[in-house]
Amino acid sequence: MTLSRRQALGAAVALPLAAQAARAATPASAPSLPDKASFAATPLAYFDSASTHPISLGARAAMDAYVAARTLDPFAMARPPVDRAKLIAKFAALVGAAPDEVTWVQSTTMGEQAVLRALGFPANRGRVVTDTLHFYAAFPMYQEMAKQGVDVAWVQARDGRIAIEDMARAITPGTTLVSLSLVSTYNGFQHDLKTVCDIAHAAGALVYADIIHAAGAVPVDLHASGVDFAACATYKWLMGDFGLGFLYARRGVLDALPRSEYGYYGFAAPGAPPGIGLSPPQTHVFPMDPPGDAPTSYSVRPGTLGHFGTGTYAQGITAALDHAMDYIASLGVAAIQRHAQALIGELREGLRAKGYVLITPPGTTAPLLTALLPDAKTRLAAPLAKAGVRLSLHDHHLRISPSVFNDGRDVERLLNTLPRA
Repeated sequence: MTLSRRQALGAAVALPLAAQAARAATPASAPSLPDKASFAATPLAYFDSASTHPISLGARAAMDAYVAARTLDPFAMARPPVDRAKLIAKFAALVGAAPDEVTWVQSTTMGEQAVLRALGFPANRGRVVTDTLHFYAAFPMYQEMAKQGVDVAWVQARDGRIAIEDMARAITPGTTLVSLSLVSTYNGFQHDLKTVCDIAHAAGALVYADIIHAAGAVPVDLHASGVDFAACATYKWLMGDFGLGFLYARRGVLDALPRSEYGYYGFAAPGAPPGIGLSPPQTHVFPMDPPGDAPTSYSVRPGTLGHFGTGTYAQGITAALDHAMDYIASLGVAAIQRHAQALIGELREGLRAKGYVLITPPGTTAPLLTALLPDAKTRLAAPLAKAGVRLSLHDHHLRISPSVFNDGRDVERLLNTLPRA
């Protein structure tokens, strides 16, 4: 066979990318931490993974190979596509769930809203208990629901924590849903999720947990916690990208809920096997279709996919995520957590020495450290940019979030850049 110039160039690009992705996805041994080699070299000391985690070199190679295949390059097309069912199973194993309890969503917020719709909010005007360390962008959603008659109870933080006794007082009989972030995006506070679920279930309520700052960062066991629903996107500690996430619904919970989502992935041909493989409903309206009394014959897929599966999702991200899930598994979440906590220990000591007020509670084991500083963004944006240090700056606080590639030199550079509070 004679290759055209275009095909030859495509082969020169696609084959190395595919080979790099394959090597990265199946490392001979787990990398040691800190692991800078698996990520692109950068002049930045990057401490903002709680906002957006960098994509690894292996994940980039996997995405590049996917894009090459989408150009119909014959060499890249020979690479097997991501097995989406296996990818769902990898995530389920990471968070202590069963694969049939998990499906795709676009984002954490989309998952939370799907749960609210399934429970009939806001039309049912039930009671929701949430707290002020939940994701702050969800606050307007619950405020708007309150305007429509939903009884929304806000549990206030005290000393950077949500006290379990305050949650217990708020979760009264008649509460429909308790909605919280397992790990707070604001300061890293982590709920005792099992205790919250025990209290909620005793009152007849269900529990939703935003786990975007937990999955991949701290050990998570959804089954052991008893939580009913959970969701997360993949662009933070799962090291994926924007536009793809996961929704979990505990087996059995959906049986009592009316269907609220109707989409391409939730339905299949009669008798189709379970799972996320395509098997569209049998049509009865087109030429040579078998006859039928309705436009289609179909079955509802079981589990969370059948209840919440809707339309297409960001398949290019699955390539990066498949690599990232294997990378996280090779390191182990406990090792990732230990590494981050060692760095946070140094940061705590250094920030206190400079007079910063820390609002991340002592004993927090998530990879976030938040400090109060009046006019933080105005005071720190320029010196941090000049020093090549990236973290999350807000009007009156700063948040530092180390990950697997950060080391002691990064910590020293950050502390040397920060002025006294």
